[in-house]
Amino acid sequence: MQRPKPHGGMRHIALFVEAFDKTLWFYTALLGMAVEWQPDEDNIYLCSGCDNLALHRYQGEARPLAGQRLDHIGFILNAAEDVDGWYDFLQANGVTCQSEPRTHRDGARSFYCLDPDGNMVQMIHHPPIAGKC
Repeated sequence: MQRPKPHGGMRHIALFVEAFDKTLWFYTALLGMAVEWQPDEDNIYLCSGCDNLALHRYQGEARPLAGQRLDHIGFILNAAEDVDGWYDFLQANGVTCQSEPRTHRDGARSFYCLDPDGNMVQMIHHPPIAGKC
């Protein structure tokens, strides 16, 4: 199988954070990121033009000092139809996919898979940042 069109790079990161309000303040007030969308009080999406950072409030038991802090990393695709090409390509190459491609309520289209170390990776066409930078 031939490789799909190149991805646009790794410019989307999502983090589980315990100090949600302080972390939001750091990224907006100090680093200058703008709020793109806040679907609810526990989730917010930030942008600075060429990237996207999602903050998700961590609500589990106390987190260990070391360990997984990252929810997932994302690779931006320039067109919604590229999502399906990457899905087919990765499955054909034995990558474990956690979901099938789907279109989200904000117009994004994506799917999730696991890297060899078990980290969640999202291949995503997100219209506000696709094709930039």
